[in-house]
Amino acid sequence: MQTSADRQDRHQYPAHWEADVVLRDGGTARVRPITADDADRLVSFYEQVSDESKYYRFFAPYPRLSAKDVHRFTHHDFVDRVGLAATVGGEFIATVRYDRIGADGMPASAPADEAEVAFLVQDAHQGRGVASALLEHIAAVARERGIRRFAAEVLPANTKMIKVFTDAGYTQKRSFEDGVVRLEFDLEPTDRSLAVQRAREQRAEAHSVRRLLAPGSVAVVGVGRAPGGVGRSILGNIRDAGYQGRLHAVNSAFPEDLKEVDGVPAHRSVRDIDGHVDLAVVAVPAEHVPAVVAECGEHGVQGLVVLSAGYAESGAEGRERQRDLVRAARAHGMRTIGPNAFGVINTAAEVRLNASLAPEMPRPGRIGLFAQSGAIGIALLSRLHRRGGGVTGVTGVSTFVSAGNRADVSGNDVLQYWYDDPETDVVLMYLESIGNPRKFTRLARRTAAAKPLVVVQGTGTAPQGHTVRATRLPYATVSALLRQAGVIRVDTITELVDAGLLLARQPLPGGPRVAILGNSESLGVLTYDRCVAEGLRPARPVDLTTGATAADFHRALAAALADGTNDAVVVTAIPAIGEGSPGDAELAQALRSAAASVPGKPVLVVHVELGGLAQALSAAASTAPWAADRARPAEDPPPAVRPPDDSPPEGTHLIPAYPAAERAVRALSEAVRYAQWRREAADPGKVPEYDDIDEKGAARLIRGLLERGEGLTISAAETCELLGKYGVPVRRAVPAPTPRAAAEAARALGYPVALKATAPHLRHRADLGGVRLDLADEEQLLRAYAELTELFGQPEELRPVVQAMAPRGVDTVVRAVIDPAAGAVLSFSLAGAASQLLGDMAHRLIPVTDREAASLVRSIRTAPLLFGWRGSTPVDTPALEELLLRVSRLVDDHPEVVAVTLEPVVVAPHGVSVLGATVRIAPPPARDDLGPRTMPAY
Repeated sequence: MQTSADRQDRHQYPAHWEADVVLRDGGTARVRPITADDADRLVSFYEQVSDESKYYRFFAPYPRLSAKDVHRFTHHDFVDRVGLAATVGGEFIATVRYDRIGADGMPASAPADEAEVAFLVQDAHQGRGVASALLEHIAAVARERGIRRFAAEVLPANTKMIKVFTDAGYTQKRSFEDGVVRLEFDLEPTDRSLAVQRAREQRAEAHSVRRLLAPGSVAVVGVGRAPGGVGRSILGNIRDAGYQGRLHAVNSAFPEDLKEVDGVPAHRSVRDIDGHVDLAVVAVPAEHVPAVVAECGEHGVQGLVVLSAGYAESGAEGRERQRDLVRAARAHGMRTIGPNAFGVINTAAEVRLNASLAPEMPRPGRIGLFAQSGAIGIALLSRLHRRGGGVTGVTGVSTFVSAGNRADVSGNDVLQYWYDDPETDVVLMYLESIGNPRKFTRLARRTAAAKPLVVVQGTGTAPQGHTVRATRLPYATVSALLRQAGVIRVDTITELVDAGLLLARQPLPGGPRVAILGNSESLGVLTYDRCVAEGLRPARPVDLTTGATAADFHRALAAALADGTNDAVVVTAIPAIGEGSPGDAELAQALRSAAASVPGKPVLVVHVELGGLAQALSAAASTAPWAADRARPAEDPPPAVRPPDDSPPEGTHLIPAYPAAERAVRALSEAVRYAQWRREAADPGKVPEYDDIDEKGAARLIRGLLERGEGLTISAAETCELLGKYGVPVRRAVPAPTPRAAAEAARALGYPVALKATAPHLRHRADLGGVRLDLADEEQLLRAYAELTELFGQPEELRPVVQAMAPRGVDTVVRAVIDPAAGAVLSFSLAGAASQLLGDMAHRLIPVTDREAASLVRSIRTAPLLFGWRGSTPVDTPALEELLLRVSRLVDDHPEVVAVTLEPVVVAPHGVSVLGATVRIAPPPARDDLGPRTMPAY
């Protein structure tokens, strides 16, 4: 029986159901519950729906809603009757509702777990994916309210709505009766429904970024009347880059008779522009931005790049101003890059957009660049643009995004765009913070399987202005998880560019075997040493001597590439003096010719004081006017006259040149590891099934334990029971508060035994002397008990336990934790102070496959101790891997298990023994990766 308080709870407004979503065409909409205050909005919405759509909804002509209809569709209890609306600009564009029904099809309350669902979408917004997004959200709401199944009745002619249901990926039944199609489907997420949801998410978010990077028309708002200033500079950069669309200058202070600024049409307001505007670049003071956003929204602008500062980076008042900016933009269906952004660049010939503060348009190329701060963006563009000193060449940029405070568009969104962008082969990202590590890791894994993703990760301290989810994971753990996802993790901008240029210019190596050749024996030896240090397998360097000609280099490189025992070649070159010494262009042409004759293996050049060689290597196959047979000008031509594309012909590979051996070898080693990851990712393994796992029994036990409290570390007996249901036995430890109790416990367990102090300051610290092993009889046990109490205090302080001896082996530690930002993580290390001190612990995201478990065991630096190091007996690593897989299954099956620690786990030559275990349970945290698509909340 429900109390009045229960009934009141049913009517409380569920604010957590509100969400912003990205639609199929890249626009945004707000999803929220419908309330009694929405009567006028509902009527206005219904008036704009066609008669045909009304007929499909009500199965009869229904020109207008009656007062009774309006009351019914706007009054909900948010439990048995729920209505959601998708809104743009505060107005409804679509609605969905469910009504809980019983077995007889009549209105019902819990425990009835079925509901009828129905949609209505304005005709002007059909085809934008609004219904699909609403279905995801109404399904999540229904699951929260105990509804497990939806039923929908649809006219056969309403093929669009039938497709919404059938394409959703849920398990469903379909029937036809009385001229109506009846669909019934379970709401429990399936692998297919999650795959469908994530594919839609990728397409929508990619399209939203594409609208920002390839606009057909741009308005720069805040163009100064006099030369100088941010707005005027941006306008000039866009114009000088040769932008292919329509460009407009906007400033409310322009004289009414002003028609042009620098040859660009001038307007006092965005509203005054004839025709649509796809992108507005906002460069006005922060206090004037709200008015600009309102103008843009009313004019139908699709997206904003906000360069203005004075937002979250400036403190609490700025953070609130930033929230208002994002809310206002999303309310009008616009996505926002910024605020405090450096801008965006697209070098595609059909776009040529430089809506950034970079004074020159980067050369076109195949590298996508993302940075959050302007300073880092400048440094990245500069490194790629330079011709001398460092890695040089004509490898250019496809697109560039500097997101500033990334209040809306983030690295995740841009990664969705680059995933299937045909113009981008390599992605370079400088991430000062990661707002959603769980989602970034998922997207990174998918992207890395298709193209290299190189990342410099911030140190874990987010810059002011960045909204970042709290994580309990150390920086090193997050880095390890990124590497597991296929991300090429580097530490500096120099390494970022070094690796990026190699990956953009050369094929992936087939393995770690490296040939080294050149005209300097000492530089070859240095390169050899660096290869060994990076874990590569170099062959002895081939010294061509300082008298080597270009023909000598050509023959040696061609031979090395043709040799099946080599996977990559590093060429070392120093300046040579003499009549027969090759010039830079001649040597570059020889190397390129040899590489082209035997394609398929990467070639790198280490040069010393040969700036001209670096340029020649990159320009040898360039289509630029000064390439190959003509000397290149001392300076690049100005942006206005630079050729639109100086990239090499399709199918050719530029040879990257490095000024130091360590930089070349580090880049090569990252390419080798990435290529190995790509090969392994093609067969990721499987999550095994174990017949002895009692998943339902574990669920019952956990439910009963949670009834005692919100979050608790369960007792030793409960821990053993729970782990036992997943086939993880824990050796019994009997408390021994007195010597007599210790002796009785030992007799019950059987000698030999171990005596351990379990006080927090002594637990797992054998190095402090709190453990006595191999006690063969009662005399040894009582003597050990006396020694412990004499050294460390009374038994109540020591908390001694007696445990049967386990077979000797290697002590290890297994941990699992659910992090609020990164998700469930499984960790493994050897036990002991040395591993803790060195941070020698490996990590994998849960659920772990059999291949990942094997990799986890072998990932720690001390792994040789498990495999017979220095003649020791190898231990049972298959049994250890099975233990890891069982723990992974436990945490994955039961998100209420928020932490597991097994310490120590003794891995013997045959079998494993878990000697200590703790488990913490709590109500399951929200899984936003399993819920409906949403944008970050503001």
